[in-house]
Amino acid sequence: MLNLLDAAIAAHTESAFAFLEDLVRAPSLVGSEQTALDVFARELTAIGLEVQLLPFPAEPFSDPRGGVSPRPQDLYGTGNAAGRYQVVGRTPGDGPLTLLLNGHIDVVPATDSILWRTAPFEPDRRDGRMYGRGTADMKGGFAIGMLALRALKDVAPDLFSIRRLGFLAVIEEECTGNGALNAASEHGVLADEVVLLEPTDLGLMLGGVGVLWLEVEVTGHASHAESADSTSNAIDLGMRLVAALRAWSADLSIAEPDPALPDTDHPYNLNLGRITAGDWNSSAPSRATLGLRMGFPRSWDPARAERELRAFIQKVTDEDSDFPAQPVVRASGFRASGYLLDEEDPLVRDLRAAHLDAHGDEPRLFSLGSTTDARTYINHFGTPAVCFGAIAHDMHGVDESVELQSIVDGARTLARFLLARFAETEATA
Repeated sequence: MLNLLDAAIAAHTESAFAFLEDLVRAPSLVGSEQTALDVFARELTAIGLEVQLLPFPAEPFSDPRGGVSPRPQDLYGTGNAAGRYQVVGRTPGDGPLTLLLNGHIDVVPATDSILWRTAPFEPDRRDGRMYGRGTADMKGGFAIGMLALRALKDVAPDLFSIRRLGFLAVIEEECTGNGALNAASEHGVLADEVVLLEPTDLGLMLGGVGVLWLEVEVTGHASHAESADSTSNAIDLGMRLVAALRAWSADLSIAEPDPALPDTDHPYNLNLGRITAGDWNSSAPSRATLGLRMGFPRSWDPARAERELRAFIQKVTDEDSDFPAQPVVRASGFRASGYLLDEEDPLVRDLRAAHLDAHGDEPRLFSLGSTTDARTYINHFGTPAVCFGAIAHDMHGVDESVELQSIVDGARTLARFLLARFAETEATA
C-alpha cells in the first residue's frame, strides 16, 4: 500500500506544482484574497470535496478573542471589506470532522518588487525551488495537502467514507487571526484535531509567543532645517522610543525566558514594520507614526502586554524632556496570546511516526518566537493543533521560495498520517 501511495504522489506531483503556480499568480494581499480562494475552491471540487463559502464580516471584528480589524485604507484591492469570504472543503457525509487541514491564503506585500530577481507574483522554478510571494508562507502548504489527498483518492478511495476530513483556507492570518476564529466560532468549522500546513522545514512546530501590534503616533516640533540641531524632530523621537523598546524587549527575554524556546536569544522581538512621517526635506516633521510588532511571554495575555507597553512608553517619554507630548498609542492588528501543544499529544506522536516511516528519521520538534492560527484552536477551543509543512526560504522577504522536493516529502508524511488516522477510525467506527 505505501509503495502505491508514494507512486501516486509521484504521479500527481506536477499537478500539485501547477496548482501552486496558480495560487501564486493570484496576489492574495489582505482585502484581495478572493481570486486565490477561487483557485483553491476549484481544486477542492476536482478532488471530490464538498465546497462551502464562509462569509466574512465586513464590519470591524467584535470578538474579544480576535485582533483589531484592518481599516479600509489598509485593505488592498478595492479597499472595501464587503463580500469577503473563506473556503472550506469537506469529504462527503453528515458527521463531524475528525481532522481539519488548515492554511492561510493571505500573503504579505511585495512592494519592493524591483529587488526581486523575477516578478513576485509570477512563479519561477529554478534550482529545485519555486520563487514568488507566498510560495513558502504558505501556499506551498496547500500544495502539500492537495498532493496527499489526490494520492489517497487513488489508493484508498473509501478512506473517508466513515469519518470526515476538512480542508480550510482562511484570511487575515498575517495580521489578526480573525479568519480562523470566525470560521470556528461563527461557521462551526472545527474538528477533533487540526494540522496547519505552515512552513516548518518538515518539522513539527508546537508553540509560539504572544504577539501584539501597536500604532504609535509621536509628536515633535515642526521647524525649518536651519534649527534642526535644537528642535524635537518627530522621527528622531520615534527612533529614540524604538531603541528604548528594543532594550526593554531584550530585558524581558532575560527576565521571563520561555522553556519552549531554549535556543532563542530574543523570543520577544520588537519589529518596526512601518513609519510614516514628514513632507519636506528641509522641514522637521511634527508627527511620526510607527507600526510596531511586539512579542510577549506566554504567561501574559494581550491585555497585560498592552498595559505593559503603554506604561513603558509613558515612562520613556516622561523621563525625556525632548518629547513635547505623550505619544498616542492605538491597538492595531494582532492581539494574540502565546500557545503550546504538549509534545506527548497523540497528534504529535502520530505525525512523528508518519514522518519516521516516510523518511527514516524523526522530525524536529520546536517552537518559535512568532505566532500562527494554531493558537486559536489550542487556546480558545481546546483542540490539539500542530504546524507541519515545507522547507521555506526568505519568508516575508525578497525572493521568497519553497523547496519543491519538500512539498513531495511533506505529502508523503501527511498521506501516511491520514491513512493511519482514518483507517484506524474506520476500523473502530
